Amino acid sequence: QVQLVESGGGLVQAGGSLRLSCAASRSISSFNAMGWYRQAPGKQRELVATIFTYGSTNYEDFVKGRFTISRDSAKNTVFLQMNSLKPEDTAVYYCSADWPPGYWGQGTQVTVSS
Repeated sequence: QVQLVESGGGLVQAGGSLRLSCAASRSISSFNAMGWYRQAPGKQRELVATIFTYGSTNYEDFVKGRFTISRDSAKNTVFLQMNSLKPEDTAVYYCSADWPPGYWGQGTQVTVSS
């Protein structure tokens, strides 16, 4: 079992930035991957970015060049730096552990105004 707690969401204007954090209750090194997903109203949850055990990363096309996933293993925390935000990035953002995802956080709301 692991508890994942996201933070850092909020309201930002288009073009702005936010940094999301996901704090895990135990070592994130024990998971083969950590990820960020998002779910907009009326839509299915979708993958945003993943960071794997050995540090490789993967991004969905709609965030490439704008978002960066990183981690601080010593603090059991994963981050999502989001730059050049667009209104279509508005969603609840969820942290996940393992691949395929086996654990989820409660989510943090990101709202981008135009």
